[in-house]
Amino acid sequence: MSQTVDRALSILPLLAQGPANLEQVADRLGVHKSTALRLLRTLHEHGMVYRQPDQRYRLGARLFALAQEAVENLDVRDIAHPHLAELNEKVGHTVHLAVYEENEVLYIDKVESRYPVRMYSRIGKPVAITVAAVAKLLLADLPEPERRAVAERLDYPQYTARSTPDATAFLAELAKVREQGWATDLGGHEESINCIGAPIRGADGRLVAAMSVSAPNVVVSAEDLLKLLPLVRRTADTISREYSGNAPVRPPQDHKEA
Repeated sequence: MSQTVDRALSILPLLAQGPANLEQVADRLGVHKSTALRLLRTLHEHGMVYRQPDQRYRLGARLFALAQEAVENLDVRDIAHPHLAELNEKVGHTVHLAVYEENEVLYIDKVESRYPVRMYSRIGKPVAITVAAVAKLLLADLPEPERRAVAERLDYPQYTARSTPDATAFLAELAKVREQGWATDLGGHEESINCIGAPIRGADGRLVAAMSVSAPNVVVSAEDLLKLLPLVRRTADTISREYSGNAPVRPPQDHKEA
C-alpha cells in the first residue's frame, strides 16, 4: 500500500475515537503538520472528515453514508452459502438459512441432505414460526416489547404434542433462547424431524439471519444431533465475523428480561 494512502486511512480510526486537531493528527501519524493538513484536506474534499468550527476534525457524514450503503447491499446468503455447504459436507444433514421479514421467517438458502430421507422445505417458504429453531432465534433477538407483541398476535397450531401451546410458553422459550444463544425444534413441527439452530449477527450484535441443521430421527437421534451444536455454532460465528468484518459483539440485552 502506498505510504500516502496508508497515512490517510490511519486518520480514520483516530477520528473514530473523537474529534482531533491538526497537531494531534500529525503527532499520531508521526508526520509534519503540513503533511497531516494535506491528508486531512483530501479526506475533507471527499466528505470523509469534517472540520468543526473549533478547527478540530471529526469523521464526515459521507463515510457513514458509505458504510450504511455497504451494509444494505451486503447479501448474507452470498457470504453464508460456502460455510453452509462446508457444514453440510461434514455432517450430511439439511442446512437452512433464514431471515425475519415482514412478520414472517423465511428460508433464503438450503443445502440438501445427502441421505435418501429429505425434508420438505424450500427457499422462500415461511417456516412454522412458533416451533422452528431459526424462528425462535430471530424472534428472541427482538426488543422485549416487540417480542411480546409478536407472541401475542400469533396463532399456535398444534402440529405435534411438542408444539408450543400458547404465547406464555413461547415467550418463556424465547427468553431461554436469548439467554443460551441457540435453539432447537425437537419434534415440534413434525414428530420425526429434529433441528438445532444458531444465530448470525451483524457488527452491531443484532441478528441478520439464523442457520440450522435438521434431520429425521430415522437418520440421527435428537441426542446425537445435539452433539453437533458446537460445530453449528462455530459455523454461525464464522459467518458472523465475515459478514460484520470483525469478531461478533455480544447481543444487546434488555434492561429487564420478560
